[in-house]
Amino acid sequence: MTLSMSENKWLRSLRLLPLICILLSSFAFAQQDPAQAPAAATMPVVERSTKELDKYKATLSDITRQLEDGGRDDTRLVDLKGKADDLSTSVNSVVSTLRGRLDEINGRITSLGEPPKEGAPPEASVVTDERNRLNSEKSQINAVLGDAEAVAGRATALSNNITSIRRALFAATLFKRTEISLPVLAEAGREFIDEVSTLSSSLTGWSVFVWNYKRLSMFGAVSLSVLAALLFLVGGYRLLGHRMERRAFSGEPSYLRRLSVAFWSTTVQSMSVFLFMVTSGFFLDNFGVLRPDIAPIVYVAMSVIAFVYFVSRLTYAIFAPTQPEWRLLHVSNSGAHTISSAMLIMAIVNGLDYLFSTISETLNSPLILTVAKSFVASIIIGVILLALSFLKPVIGEGEDAESGHKRMPRWLAILLRVGGLLLIGACLTGYVGLARFLATQVIATGAVVATVYIGILSGKAISRQGAFGETLAGRYLGRRFGLGPVALDQAGLAAGLGIYAIALAFGIPLVLFSWGFQPGDIENWAYSLLTGFKVGNTSISLISIFSGILVFIVGYAVTRWFQKWLDRNVMARGQVDAGVRNSVGTGIGYLGIVVAAIFGISSAGLDLSSLALVASALSVGIGFGLQNIVSNFVSGLILLVERPFKVGDWVVTGAVEGTVKRLSVRATEIETFRGQSIIVPNSEFINSSVGNWTHRNRIQRAEIPVSVAYETDPQKVMDILLELVKKQTPVLRNPEPHVEFLRFGDFSLDFELRFHLADLSHGLTVKNNLRMEILKRFREEGISIPMPQRNLNIHMEGETNPQILAALLSEEGDKAVVSHTGAAAAPKQEVAKSEVSKPLGEEEKLSEVKADEPKSPVAKQRK
Repeated sequence: MTLSMSENKWLRSLRLLPLICILLSSFAFAQQDPAQAPAAATMPVVERSTKELDKYKATLSDITRQLEDGGRDDTRLVDLKGKADDLSTSVNSVVSTLRGRLDEINGRITSLGEPPKEGAPPEASVVTDERNRLNSEKSQINAVLGDAEAVAGRATALSNNITSIRRALFAATLFKRTEISLPVLAEAGREFIDEVSTLSSSLTGWSVFVWNYKRLSMFGAVSLSVLAALLFLVGGYRLLGHRMERRAFSGEPSYLRRLSVAFWSTTVQSMSVFLFMVTSGFFLDNFGVLRPDIAPIVYVAMSVIAFVYFVSRLTYAIFAPTQPEWRLLHVSNSGAHTISSAMLIMAIVNGLDYLFSTISETLNSPLILTVAKSFVASIIIGVILLALSFLKPVIGEGEDAESGHKRMPRWLAILLRVGGLLLIGACLTGYVGLARFLATQVIATGAVVATVYIGILSGKAISRQGAFGETLAGRYLGRRFGLGPVALDQAGLAAGLGIYAIALAFGIPLVLFSWGFQPGDIENWAYSLLTGFKVGNTSISLISIFSGILVFIVGYAVTRWFQKWLDRNVMARGQVDAGVRNSVGTGIGYLGIVVAAIFGISSAGLDLSSLALVASALSVGIGFGLQNIVSNFVSGLILLVERPFKVGDWVVTGAVEGTVKRLSVRATEIETFRGQSIIVPNSEFINSSVGNWTHRNRIQRAEIPVSVAYETDPQKVMDILLELVKKQTPVLRNPEPHVEFLRFGDFSLDFELRFHLADLSHGLTVKNNLRMEILKRFREEGISIPMPQRNLNIHMEGETNPQILAALLSEEGDKAVVSHTGAAAAPKQEVAKSEVSKPLGEEEKLSEVKADEPKSPVAKQRK
């Protein structure tokens, strides 16, 4: 057992109290005797590590011996490298365990403090014994740790050595030069005849053996293989039949449909044949049908058949020689026939080259025979590439599938010629191994890359916006689940990503195999990628990353579920206020996301302490660059805790007034009474005044001003107003409505009806109804609401022109008194607004305008 970090801190702070230190140490060791603690707690770590290291050393010696005995076979080297990598991982695990224990011991020694100096008071004997024991264990761990690090270094060096050997073997095989001449080829011809005779005898003997002794086994193996292939093929057709059969479509197919049919028909049918070949080989071997001298030949023959079939399906899907409407490339009919035939011939020649080479190796034929076969096959493929470069298969403008004879792109023609000349030149100069490798890459890698490219194009086309909804699968999902355009578009994006993954998972391993990598290499890479690999001092593991993402998704889903459950089943039943429900739900949501993120990061294997260091390093940048964001975030937390307003409140801040619709940690959404949503940063609510009409309750006082003529009885007006307001249901009886006699106005007696409403949302309706009732009742009682009166005194020179008065009389004035000055002065006359109707003459001149108080705004402006 070990002391926790908190206990270590206490020991550091109390190092001057050895008795407390002893008690804490004793408690950490479950009150054991210090002399027995190493045997019970610490010694097993050293002993276990020592035993594991002894086992790892034996494994390392065994791998080294196997490498020295027969380390020239690439498959064997791959197996040895995998063992060396596993050994290195195991030893590093031991090193990590020892280092962790060593860190714990160093921490405990530090907590005990330094030994007392000479002349200082002695410390307790128990503390001295504990320090000595820890130092002794530290020495043992250091010794074992050094040995473990040495073993780990040797394992890593051995793995690197195996990689170097494989690289040297590949280069030696690829660039090995063989003398090519007519006598050599003639000798190879004679050896070929002998080999055919030997092969015929072997096949005949094997056939007789199978017929006499293994007929049932042979029939059972083939039947099971056919059944497995048919099951896969039928399942593929049932699942993807509408994407594989051209007969299922009528009319002109779209580009997406052509890509989809080409990709799925090639993949499913080729995988069916491949599965048939694999299961056939498995059952034939397990049923004892294959002899050791025949098995390699049968296996390679099956591989060649599967490869040739794959190339034939691919060329048929791309070029569609007999169905131009399904062709993926703009080439003529003759060009499609020629190119597809040429690619098929090259695949057959390359496959036969590998088959004949396997036969020669199995029958122990001379090496020159294998070289001659590869020489002929590479020459044939090179000649075909050269011939293809001179074709004119492309359909030009104004041409159709029958008359197209335009040259292929210049870059493609140059590439084909360079490839053909390189193959022929390598063969003629004796580098037959290099020529064979290049020929294989041209055919095998080219076919696989073409298939992957078709898959990528299909995924890209189906993930295009709106494309998936027009497919059969999209229409079915739309009918079956009622998905809308947005959901179908998202489903199309997911389908496109799935097609990408299938294409890459199908193509990458095949390309690696064609480039000479062994299945063990891919297995080791996949294992390292999934279980962890180091980038500097950081260990990255896809499994840990996926598990971390999964943990976060699960935590996020649980948080959302708990939010809804709490809101619907607890707070809703308890009739909790909507604002409180929103605040609680928001707080739980953020808390759940933070907790899920912490667990997800921990599950992903990331060190939270490293994230803390990064966060502290970025704190300065956050303080300056993200100042507003942090301010709004903190303000949002304050608003959620203090709750000065909640969802549904009617608030006013600055020029914004409306109802709170959503409150988050960054901003608050306010909906105005015109339906406009305004996003207000939370810091504005903290740093400025905020009016909340519904902070405590929704009660509001409303006022309606009323003016009546001077001859009206004020008490009667007050009684009528109180009578009318008490008839309104939303009006509260406590506080009781009342009427205030405000003032003696210029033209009227001014009153104000004041009342309280239980809900301010009823204010406009109640006010509107009251105004209508007041107006109706005043008319019934003969109470008039006076209009403002204005008397104007107008002095004009010359004759009176009533038309001038039209520009002078305001809308509030009723009459004007006009007087003339000068020699032709006339007595004052009163002119009503109704008499002023003629247009204003331009020759009249206004001399003076005077108005009784209060003056009309128009008169003031005219003056």
